[in-house]
Amino acid sequence: MELYYREMGQGQPMVILHGLFGFSDNWQTHAKRLSEYYRVILVDLRNHGHSPWSDEFSYGLMAEDLKELFDSLQLSKVILLGHSMGGKVAIHFTQRYASFLEKLIVVDIGVKSYPQHHDHIIGGMHAIDLETIKVRSEAEAILRQHIDSEGVRQFILKNLYWKEKGQLAWRMNLPVVEAKMSEILAKVPDEEVMLPTLFIRGELSGYILDEDISTLEERFADSQVVTIQGAGHWVHAEAPEEFLDAVLSFCLR
Repeated sequence: MELYYREMGQGQPMVILHGLFGFSDNWQTHAKRLSEYYRVILVDLRNHGHSPWSDEFSYGLMAEDLKELFDSLQLSKVILLGHSMGGKVAIHFTQRYASFLEKLIVVDIGVKSYPQHHDHIIGGMHAIDLETIKVRSEAEAILRQHIDSEGVRQFILKNLYWKEKGQLAWRMNLPVVEAKMSEILAKVPDEEVMLPTLFIRGELSGYILDEDISTLEERFADSQVVTIQGAGHWVHAEAPEEFLDAVLSFCLR
């Protein structure tokens, strides 16, 4: 699949993968800072953002989509960074195509399986009738009944766009994402990764727990875990300066 991407900067390539319900726009602010050092490539994964939709949706396919992009852009010695679901895509890619990479950065996701915990988000999105909603504020009011966090609501609302005058649409393939949720939450294959790897976790997030770190160190022989104090799952948005410091300290060493 030919993925949509945008890029800025010059030099060594850094490819950034968004998480579930996200797309490349979420990373533009960080990309501008990182582009002072790197050629930053922001990717929309399949069924998200501006990339094509498909009924097929798995980590294996997303890794192959990414390989197609790497081949098209003739990328090598890449620093690959992925958040949440994008972090899992990055790990799957590394397990298959480590020779394309120089370093791996995984943001607030582990290798274990996770229980279903997106029901309130999906329920809120389903509650929005795109045939009758005419202003974005109506959609936000509906989401408020399902999602308590203002930050999460705004994150989801970024996916709403005007398909045509008076007609809103989602930038993600919600039916397929919902149908494949168990695969999205499944554990990563038990394969060792030798690439230099940085895991960044939010102190207040439950995605990488203290007891998970030993498994990460076993599976990623050349790895380190950095905890960003006071941040949750969206660590890059909640503590941007600390996040960028951790990324650049790892990449520039």
